[in-house]
Amino acid sequence: MPSTVWKILIVDDEPAFRKTLRKSLLAGGHSVEEASSGGDAVDIVSSTPFEFVLLDLNMPGMGGLTTCRMIRSIAPRVGIVVLSVRNAEKDRVEALDAGADDYLTKPFGLNELIARLGAIHRRAHIGIEAEQEVLKAGELEMNLPAHSVWRAGKAIHLTPKEFELLAFLMKNKGRAVAHVTLLRAIWGPTYGNESHYLRTYVKALREKIEVNPTNPQYIVTEPRIGYRFRDPEAVESAGDPSERSISEVDN
Repeated sequence: MPSTVWKILIVDDEPAFRKTLRKSLLAGGHSVEEASSGGDAVDIVSSTPFEFVLLDLNMPGMGGLTTCRMIRSIAPRVGIVVLSVRNAEKDRVEALDAGADDYLTKPFGLNELIARLGAIHRRAHIGIEAEQEVLKAGELEMNLPAHSVWRAGKAIHLTPKEFELLAFLMKNKGRAVAHVTLLRAIWGPTYGNESHYLRTYVKALREKIEVNPTNPQYIVTEPRIGYRFRDPEAVESAGDPSERSISEVDN
């Protein structure tokens, strides 16, 4: 058994490739599931947590880039590695911009794949350990240990759920976060369809943290997806590179 065991989802429309990779990963002691399409992968990730998703780009139906964006929205902390026959720099850049953590060109060696997964895993844990205690954006400041929120030096009272929701959004600043992700992160794993909860709490948050709740600068709506927290100062200064939309479709 390896010192670290991961739960991995293989997303590829080629059964032979999935079978070979699955067999190799299982031999290493890892837990493996498969999806033959982007749509299936999104459904699986919505209900099952994984450490890693190994994603092909060339799939019928939902393209690999759209799948990557949607998985990243649903599971912000999952490691996504694209495995593709495409080896052009343009393809690598597009995949990384879509939310992938790494990119390997087929064919590849299993040892290299495992090494790259290990590197992603280490970086993720370092990030968690070094997680900020104070979150800032524009005039908004959130002190997590003190459970306090300030805007322009003025204290704002939030309920416990409002505080949890704002903290989750601020930690994922610049990223569109899906409704289901927010519901499960704040209310628990049995939630997912209660979008009215979110609407109610987001409305309450906007009334407390926004200068003009009807024209929000912090919590913006991503139609048919969820919500995004953004830093108004970053937007004004020419487009924060993390301000990516997952509503685009593959070319």
